[in-house]
Formats: sequence, C-alpha cells, structure tokens
Amino acid sequence: MPALVLAMLLLPAGRSAFAQTTPEEFKTRYDRLVSSVGVAGLGVETLLAKWEKAFPDDPERMMASFSFYLEKSQTTRIDTLRQARYLGNAPVLSLKDSLGNALNYFQVVQYDDELFRQAIESADAAISALPDRLDYRLYKISALIGYEEGSPDMAKAEIKKLIDYHYNSHPEWVYPGLEVDDEVFTASIQEYCVTFFKMGTPDTYEAFRELSEKILSYQPAQTLFLTNMGSYYLVVQHEGKTALKYYNKVLKKEPDNYTAIKNCVLLARDAKNLKLEKKYLPALIRVTQDDAERAAAQARLEAL
Repeated sequence: MPALVLAMLLLPAGRSAFAQTTPEEFKTRYDRLVSSVGVAGLGVETLLAKWEKAFPDDPERMMASFSFYLEKSQTTRIDTLRQARYLGNAPVLSLKDSLGNALNYFQVVQYDDELFRQAIESADAAISALPDRLDYRLYKISALIGYEEGSPDMAKAEIKKLIDYHYNSHPEWVYPGLEVDDEVFTASIQEYCVTFFKMGTPDTYEAFRELSEKILSYQPAQTLFLTNMGSYYLVVQHEGKTALKYYNKVLKKEPDNYTAIKNCVLLARDAKNLKLEKKYLPALIRVTQDDAERAAAQARLEAL
C-alpha cells in the first residue's frame, strides 16, 4: 500500500490530511463571529465549546472564554445619588427635585458572581500557560477593578504581584502590537494608579499610595511615582509639607516637571505661603503650555 494512502487511513475519522482545523483557524472563526455578534452573542458559546474540545490547552481559547463569561456576568442598573460624581464617573442624567436639590443618575455595572468567577478562572488558566503575556494580566486586572468598584483589594494584590514579577523575574513581556520595555510597563501601572485616584474612595486612594510606593521600592528615583506620592499627601492627607518634599525630589531630577511645579504653586496658595508661591510661579510661567495660565501666573507674580 502506498505510504500516502496508509497515512490517510490512520487519521481520525472526519479529518483530512489536507484540511485540519488548527487553533489559529478557530481564532479566525471566533474573531469573525465576535465582530458580527459581540463577545457573548449568538453562536459564540457553541464555538467556544468546540474550540475547547479540540484544543483544551489553547491560551487564546481561554481568553476568549474569559471575555465571554465577563460579558455574560455584567448587567447595568441606574442609581440615583446626590453627589456630582460616582467612582470618578459623571452622571448620565442630572435633574433637580422639588426643593432644587441635585438628583444625579449614574449607570452602574453589577456582576453575577458565579459567571465572573468563571471569567477569572479562564484568565488564570491562560496566564498560567503563558505567564509573559502582559495583555492577559492587564485584562484580568481591569476586570477585577470593575468588579470590586471602590474597594479594589483583589486588583491591588494582583498589580503588586505583577510589579514583583516584573522586577524580580525580568520577563520578556509579550503584548501583541506593542514592544514592552520598562517605560511601557511603568506607564501601564500608572494608568491603574490614575484610575484609583479618580475613583476617589478611601480604599482606592490607599491603593494609589501603596502601588506608587511599591514601584518606588524598586525604583526610588522614579519621578512619575514620586509625583504620585506628592499628590497623595496634598489631596488626600492635606499634608502640604510632606507633599512639598516629594515634589522637590521630582524637581531636583526634572526641573521642568509641570505637574510638580503646578502643585507646588497650589499648595503654597492653599497654605497662604506667599514666599513659597513667589518661588514657584516663575517656573510655572516658564513651563506651562497654556497661554491663559501663563498670563494668570504672571499677573499673580506681579501682584505679589
């Protein structure tokens, strides 16, 4: 019997020697379907089941399952609150009651715990298979932030673990379409810090501080996170002297750092310290890109 015929006979039933389904083909079919119906639309679950049966260890399938369960776990509700912002978000609608008091309507995402658990388990399996896929880790962290709202205990722990892994194991990160170096990595961590700061709860402020300190434990001169610490003590703790120490550390390395200069002017003005304000106003005039701000700073300096 010719060798080619024998090889074809040994293939599993229903498979062709020239038309085998691959993980890449499943991914292509998945992407095409999702572009039409969304990550949890009609037919996606069936395709994921076939994909898992054929290639149970495919990390791309695991992340597709993560997206499916995450989307399925979410529903939205409308909460009516007096406050102007909720977790850093503006209301979808603002009205007033009969007394003229503000009524703000916020769209809030709520989660089914079991479906969310399945999403995280799928992400964990993918990360275990490919620990240096940075995008997998960031998708998981972002999901945790949304789930925990203003109390980001799990998200904070996950980011700390990621920071330790980066500085202790020095992985060759993979993020499709992006070359990840130390600057890109720290920028990713800073995005989460900014998110926590904007959310503005006691727990998210503490996460902002802890993550900034975590980076500084590895890179003590990292000006981005020194600035974070200054902002924490200025805005959250209202400790201007401590904030000023951090901002001066930044300005020693980066004399034209706009954020540090601007915040030094603000804390001096808040403390009614005219001498300190006069010290930093010329720097603000020099570095600002805003003509109106430059004119206002110049007028203020002349008045002083």
